[in-house]
Amino acid sequence: MKLRSLFGVFANDLAIDLGTANTLVYARGRGIVVNEPSIVAINKLTNKVEAVGHEAKDMLGRTPASIVAIKPMKDGVIADFDVTEEMLKYFIKKALNRNHLLSPRIVISIPSEVTQVEKRAVRESALRAKASEVYLVEQAMVAAIGAGLPVTEPSGNMIVDIGGGTTDIAVISLSGIVYSRSVRVAGNEMDEAIIQYIKRKHNLLIGERTAEQIKMKIGSAAPMEERLSLEVKGRNLIEGIPKTVTITDEEVREALSDSISTIINAVRVALERTPPELSADIAEKGIVLTGGGALLKNLDVRIKEETNLPVFLAQDPLTSVVLGTGKMLADMELLARVCIQ
Repeated sequence: MKLRSLFGVFANDLAIDLGTANTLVYARGRGIVVNEPSIVAINKLTNKVEAVGHEAKDMLGRTPASIVAIKPMKDGVIADFDVTEEMLKYFIKKALNRNHLLSPRIVISIPSEVTQVEKRAVRESALRAKASEVYLVEQAMVAAIGAGLPVTEPSGNMIVDIGGGTTDIAVISLSGIVYSRSVRVAGNEMDEAIIQYIKRKHNLLIGERTAEQIKMKIGSAAPMEERLSLEVKGRNLIEGIPKTVTITDEEVREALSDSISTIINAVRVALERTPPELSADIAEKGIVLTGGGALLKNLDVRIKEETNLPVFLAQDPLTSVVLGTGKMLADMELLARVCIQ
């Protein structure tokens, strides 16, 4: 793939963080222009797209039989090719405003352990959504760049990017990834764990949106100073009628324990496999957390306890990946080095 063609006019080039939970689009010179849920509502009778993004999310669990709300991304990769293409078309058109006659060049971030088939699916979806050229970059690398880590220096930087579908862990030095691992346990898995726990313990059935709210409001990875509780509405599985129960932060912590342990174990494995010279750098500089999942209360405290290393939260965990991907549009040399073929 020729990179010299990228030296043309960048007026409408885009960087996309195609996430399992949210898709963010960065336009060069304008910043983040789209930040919407990766959800598409489709009418099954006409096969027409009824809504995308926020509008489609509002329909989750509330649609009539003829309309289905689909999440086309699963575990950070395309699960539904056609729907992803429609979603990309919508977001690209929205990002370009009136300039939709021009075909943009696009840089897209993807999880580190995707297969060649999955890479091809992402690339083809973007091309069919009217992109002129597509460049793929690893999520962990661009998350580190977006979080402001000195990735070009000859020292070890460790990033843990907890998204919706995957947690990407990487050790980076000299603009290259020394070690990377992607585990398919992240925000969505946590939501599902909460749904199953409440179903098992309280015989109450709740939806994805409710589970996400519980996680955000009272979810935590380690005990907090003050006890929190939340009233949760759902359907009683025994009587079949709506019911309200009170959930405590301790219960949510118990529900999330397996997911958090999986992420911490992956961090441990990454530390074990890091060359000693770079390990010394990480011991000094610490681990940087980014991605929406990093906002879980006390997750930094828990990782710090388990690894005995300093742990920091990126300045804006939700936008690190797309900002890092956006920087690729302005730095041709770096894009040439980190671009995945």
